[in-house]
Amino acid sequence: MTHVFNSRLVFRTMGALTLIEAFFMAIATGVSWWYNEPDLGAFVVSTVVTLLTSMWGFIFGRNAPKHVGEREGYVIVAFVWIIFSIFGMLPYYLSGHISTITDAWFETMSGFTTTGATILTDIESLSHGALFWRSMTQWLGGMGIIVLCIALLPMFGLGGMQLYAAEVTGVNYEKLSPRIADTAKHLWVTYIVLTLLETGLLWIEGMGLFDSICHSFCTVATGGFSTKNMSIAYYTNPAIHYTIGTFMLLSSINFAMIILLFRRKPERLIHDEETHWFLGAAGIATLVLTVGLMVDHWADVAGTGVMGFFQQLELSFREGFFTTVATMTSSGFAITDYMTWAPFLWVLVFFLMFTGGSSGSTAGGIKWVRLAVFAKSGLAEFKRRIHPNAIVPIKLNGKPITQETTNNVMAFMVIYLIVLVVTTLAFCALGVDFDESIGAAVSAIGNVGPSIGQYGPAGTYAMFPTIGKWLMTFVMLVGRLEIFTVILLFTKVLWKK
Repeated sequence: MTHVFNSRLVFRTMGALTLIEAFFMAIATGVSWWYNEPDLGAFVVSTVVTLLTSMWGFIFGRNAPKHVGEREGYVIVAFVWIIFSIFGMLPYYLSGHISTITDAWFETMSGFTTTGATILTDIESLSHGALFWRSMTQWLGGMGIIVLCIALLPMFGLGGMQLYAAEVTGVNYEKLSPRIADTAKHLWVTYIVLTLLETGLLWIEGMGLFDSICHSFCTVATGGFSTKNMSIAYYTNPAIHYTIGTFMLLSSINFAMIILLFRRKPERLIHDEETHWFLGAAGIATLVLTVGLMVDHWADVAGTGVMGFFQQLELSFREGFFTTVATMTSSGFAITDYMTWAPFLWVLVFFLMFTGGSSGSTAGGIKWVRLAVFAKSGLAEFKRRIHPNAIVPIKLNGKPITQETTNNVMAFMVIYLIVLVVTTLAFCALGVDFDESIGAAVSAIGNVGPSIGQYGPAGTYAMFPTIGKWLMTFVMLVGRLEIFTVILLFTKVLWKK
């Protein structure tokens, strides 16, 4: 049976999605109005344009069949980030906060993909409305625009199983309820609860309410946009550092596991192998960085006595813990510039950028479930070489992994590496130094934000080549959608009748 591409359904769904964007943009408009800021007009125009476009999508997609097929699902999931970024950049550009379309596009795509890379050299010069919208883009992109849409699709008479399968990160996905819309609602409720809880804690610890909200948006989204030029280093209260670090960690654990924990099923989280790998690696990296920083500052500690030793130990642990979590979770927040550390330490931080958090979380990177399968496959192959006739099953959480899953992981790793190499070569061709090229490529595909060299925590991408910025935003999108969704759009298999 021939399946005709349902363009009207795509337009109708895009209309629903841009209506959601217009709603959240209206909230940012309200913030601009509340603070009586001069960019209010830019926000009003941006919101109206987005709203009118959503209405056009509904009109063009009227009477569309309600079934979302695989082709429609992949097209919607891939293009919604582009559509959201086109309209999302309007407040920046129309207000004059960002003067070029390239930079406005870069900042917006970096927001929605929760990459956290920025071209802004003076973040604190932005209005409250712009800062709020900047944080909101990460919050919407964190859990996933599609997941939010799926929760609301029944209102528009649409279903979303194909969208969910194309959007949710990791090797597989888990339905928490028979209806996929209910699963999406559970995920978003958990997301909102974490956001509110962190906002309250940061406010109690002395951060202003506005900044608490913005930083909570970007923490649970593992995005890394801050309202301050110095990022979290602006705040000297260690409690704020530990709170943000803890919530970055929580947001990088599979949200399904957190929901099951709330449902009094802690054994799922306790026995989850991916969580063990993720937390174990974070613990080891934190320990190595703490020891390294203590050795690095040993001359400063000598002669300060026991109190001075423990003060330096706490600071080294806090910087090691925060940097490890911010890097592994692809958050990109910073309380120190790791490029000032000994080379061994910042190189370790660089390699952490590859890893990411758990599948089904807001974190970017390769994901630890894939790294676990990759490592187990390598070990199994090693055993087969020693014992050729032995049957060596690969298991995860006590269950055998299918060959299809293993092939999926291997294909992902290969394509990930190819994209990384090609992007690095392209940046080098544009005149960027090799170390900074590979750093920017890893940062983009892993949705990390800061990288190494002049593009580290203390720098911005303002002076990055223009063509490089456009390429980097494409790689951000590829990384956010975990490669396959984007790559499939360029294959004949998806479009074949």
